[in-house]
Amino acid sequence: MPASPTRRTVLGAVAAAASAPSLLALSSPASAQPRAAALPGGGDLGPNVIVFDPSTAGIQAQLDAIFQQQQSAQFGTGRYQFLFKPGTYNSINAQIGFYTSISGLGLSPDDTTINGDVTVDAGWFNGNATQNFWRSAENLALNPVSGTDRWAVAQAAPFRRMHVKGGLNLSPTGYGWASGGYIADSKIDGTVGPYSQQQWYTRDSSVGGWLNAVWNMVFSGVQGAPAQSFPTPPYTTLATTPFSREKPFLYLNGTEYRVFLPELRTNASGVTWGSGTPRGTSLALTQFYVAKPGVTADTLNAALTQGLHLLLTPGIYHLDQPILVQRANTVVLGLGFATLVPDNGVTAMKVSDVDGVRLAGFLIDAGTVNSTTLLEVGPLGTSTDHSANPTTVQDVFVRIGGAGAGKATTSMVINNRHTIIDHTWLWRADHGTGVGWDTNRADYGLVVNGADVLVTGLFVEHFNKYDVQWNGQRGRTIFFQNEKAYDAPNQAAIQNGSTLGYAAYKVADTVTTHEAWGLGSYCYYNVDPTIHQGQGFAAPAVAGVKFHDLLVISLGGMGQYDHVINAIGSPTSGTSTTPSTVVSFP
Repeated sequence: MPASPTRRTVLGAVAAAASAPSLLALSSPASAQPRAAALPGGGDLGPNVIVFDPSTAGIQAQLDAIFQQQQSAQFGTGRYQFLFKPGTYNSINAQIGFYTSISGLGLSPDDTTINGDVTVDAGWFNGNATQNFWRSAENLALNPVSGTDRWAVAQAAPFRRMHVKGGLNLSPTGYGWASGGYIADSKIDGTVGPYSQQQWYTRDSSVGGWLNAVWNMVFSGVQGAPAQSFPTPPYTTLATTPFSREKPFLYLNGTEYRVFLPELRTNASGVTWGSGTPRGTSLALTQFYVAKPGVTADTLNAALTQGLHLLLTPGIYHLDQPILVQRANTVVLGLGFATLVPDNGVTAMKVSDVDGVRLAGFLIDAGTVNSTTLLEVGPLGTSTDHSANPTTVQDVFVRIGGAGAGKATTSMVINNRHTIIDHTWLWRADHGTGVGWDTNRADYGLVVNGADVLVTGLFVEHFNKYDVQWNGQRGRTIFFQNEKAYDAPNQAAIQNGSTLGYAAYKVADTVTTHEAWGLGSYCYYNVDPTIHQGQGFAAPAVAGVKFHDLLVISLGGMGQYDHVINAIGSPTSGTSTTPSTVVSFP
């Protein structure tokens, strides 16, 4: 997130409530051996899930109180989820701070209407929106008071299944720096105004218009999107998204909570809910183990073994062993940026070689002891065909450092074929606490070994070596945003054999088929501005490996790129923050 050279660390001190899960005892004959108690499904959602209905008194005051706690708590411990039951709410301005999610509980966004706003601005950071991370809005209809809603966010701040009955402004008050962002399955009746937003990805949506572009605006399956025109203006537009399956979401069926599981779409365009009820299936909340902070990894695994899915309520979960997702079609859904912290160097979560797993809505925060990996989807070497029912990884974010010293060699490894990653931000922290070239060491962001993997909305920043290393065949990426590690101490520290620096996005020399659209890499080597990055992207120059609409940028001349991809593309220019572009490769 390009910002001013001076970073401000803001620490929050709002503790998430912790409570251990209850156990349901099973009766047994006296002569029988004692059995482990079965874990209950369903139950209450905990103290940090705040549910409103139209008759609730003091809604605005409750929203304001949480915002005051979370507005600047960038590395705090508070986690909150607002849920609005179907109905109409008047005169609401829900300001959304860190680790706060707001969602409607209808099957369609139009079931829950706010006559008012859901707002993200940057007053806490002097009008700079580049650090407005870790917040979300989902499944609501808005009638903005001024006719235009403001959603001035940076990375890890999804805007999903929203109906804005007006315009949408993606910049902060005063049009300061902004570096976002992601919209999916949403309908904006009016015009989207990015203004100062440097990059943005919009998928399977509908817009009444799009005002401008700065560096990299990418659209797939968006009705009303501007025409393809990269690099002037820098619009990359695909008529459809090859495959998409929207994120699971909590809703109310009468008084019963259920989780809706949208169906897989092929060559999708527009929203899933345009004709009312979306297509898919649902699960009762009683089929989920409703986890609260303080629960052990052993209990979470016992719930999964028992056949339950996982609903992670808001809070921080320390893990002394991996969460093992071994059953096909398992759902792990987080609310309010539920955060997993692996202790003692373990991997936070491992998924087996099975169909249809859905991981959504949580943050993995690296622990102080180095983890080899933080999230593994499938075992290395698998070749099982999952095309009919792929695993999806949606709004699953990774952080190494920032909230304290953390280390992980690789953040996310995808081994299973046909996996869809739909919006992720893998971030080796460049500010906060526990930050330094070796203090929060993390060599690789995303490593893809599986074949036929699709990523829609890929944000990966600041890793010590390759931010993305793609080894699998027939991979595809739509939209990529990257910054190289700010804090490289010198040229030698990033030397990659005879190559100056590790590419942001590396396709292995053995790959024969790969395709990607709308990719940008930025450098800001503020520790040693003389550093040269040989190229932003590296790939084998073969006919089956294709890149469309690439750019590299030196932010204020703090370091330079010599080329865009391989030895192709002009170097960046001195202190001018001007993109160097390549329209197609090879």
